[in-house]
Amino acid sequence: MMATVAPEPSRAAGGLARDFTASIVVFLVAMPLCMGIAVASGVPPEKGLLTGIIGGIVVGLLAGSPLQVSGPAAGLAVIVYELIRDQGLSALGPILLLAGAIQLVAGVLRLGGWFRAISPAVVHGMLAGIGVLIVAGQFHVLFDAKPLSSGTENLAAMPGRLLGLDASDIGRTEVAFGIGLLTILAMLGWEKVRPASLKLVPGALVGVVGATLLAFLASLDVAHVAVPANFADAVTLPTDAFWAALGRPAIYGTALAIAFIASAETLLSAAAVDRMHDGVRTDYDKELRAQGVGNLLCGLAGALPMTGVIVRSSANVQAGAVSRRSTILHGVWILSFVTLLPWLLREIPMAALGGILVVTGWRLVSVQHVRHLFHRYGALPALIWAATLVTVVTTDLLTGVLIGIGLSLLELVPHVRRLGLRVRRDDQAEHSLITLDGSATFLTLPKLTRTLEALPRGRSLTLDLDHVSKIDHTSAEMLNDWLQRRGASGDRIELVGERGRLAALA
Repeated sequence: MMATVAPEPSRAAGGLARDFTASIVVFLVAMPLCMGIAVASGVPPEKGLLTGIIGGIVVGLLAGSPLQVSGPAAGLAVIVYELIRDQGLSALGPILLLAGAIQLVAGVLRLGGWFRAISPAVVHGMLAGIGVLIVAGQFHVLFDAKPLSSGTENLAAMPGRLLGLDASDIGRTEVAFGIGLLTILAMLGWEKVRPASLKLVPGALVGVVGATLLAFLASLDVAHVAVPANFADAVTLPTDAFWAALGRPAIYGTALAIAFIASAETLLSAAAVDRMHDGVRTDYDKELRAQGVGNLLCGLAGALPMTGVIVRSSANVQAGAVSRRSTILHGVWILSFVTLLPWLLREIPMAALGGILVVTGWRLVSVQHVRHLFHRYGALPALIWAATLVTVVTTDLLTGVLIGIGLSLLELVPHVRRLGLRVRRDDQAEHSLITLDGSATFLTLPKLTRTLEALPRGRSLTLDLDHVSKIDHTSAEMLNDWLQRRGASGDRIELVGERGRLAALA
């Protein structure tokens, strides 16, 4: 069921109060995730909190998706971890500066629609691969140990960690594992049994608070989060070495990969947020420009990269937010907390953050999505999903994405002689007719998306697909989302042609 948000915040009764309440909810969701993702990325927790502050206050002010929340994302944790491992922490700032500049230029050139043209099978396969890597790496954090140097090594070492536990000789490793396990059980248990009156209290918060109280009251000897007493120390301003690093050709490929992945994840998240409410639609190019500014600032401040994140964004919508004020305020609350109460953060066990990230990573591996692809579109999209996942885990993120995109081209082979798509729009007084002629593939998705999103609300629509020779799964997924969203808002839509009936079932 879709949540309803008033289209004009200024006319919403109690809009400020709703935004204030929603901002508290998002703040409670964001705090443990910001720190956990930083740990998974191989950097101190305060770096993730700094990204959350920039994402809330700065990107919140500039965003093209008013209800989307930006901050450090699990989807980039693996690539940042590998970047720091191979090139050092000092390379992260210059790379983020370049990545932000690429996003900013892409937004100015109005390329936002092209990022939405990436096959859903590739995106979800990439996220599933990242989920496997996060689970494998953070599994070792549950034992107060550090992740190994590669995903395959982490996977291979997992059984040994479990077999090394000794119930007859409880030591620091066993205690840390108990704390991590308690966090996971509290997080999952709360989400199953929480009363309706407390449905907005996040499971991650319950898990962290429970583990922290236990560790504090029992004076357990486990590793704790380390944050500076003065949060200003988390900001690392550029030095001469920072600017000199911009002359190293090796960093440009990594910057392009981060910009590409962060933009795709952000815009797909924004599209998902749009499906949750009936308010203002996302301006994808404006959102891309805002993300570019955010990552530029993160690079200059020595923080983590950011994207629009669906977990915090969905919490924002579900909590009743009506404008960007909620996102901005959540950034203010993070800044206030880390400035006034840093000692409280230092009581959090590292194993508790590991437990949160294990659950977060597991949820990225959406088997339900690959089943959907297989049942709706056949074996090829499912194969693309699986190949992307396996390649991300066994090689690296960029290689996995490129393999997935390469396999996506196989859908075009039978129709290589007719890949163009003509889109005609005929408007009458209270009715619009959209006629498509040709192949609707990810190559033509930006054109099709622009036309459909430009249609005014409150009128009947006819979508004529009788002359469409091909609809690939990327276009079918976009078309189905659009049909569901417009139908839920009360528009009457008629589909014409056999392809139209198939699209309606997709």
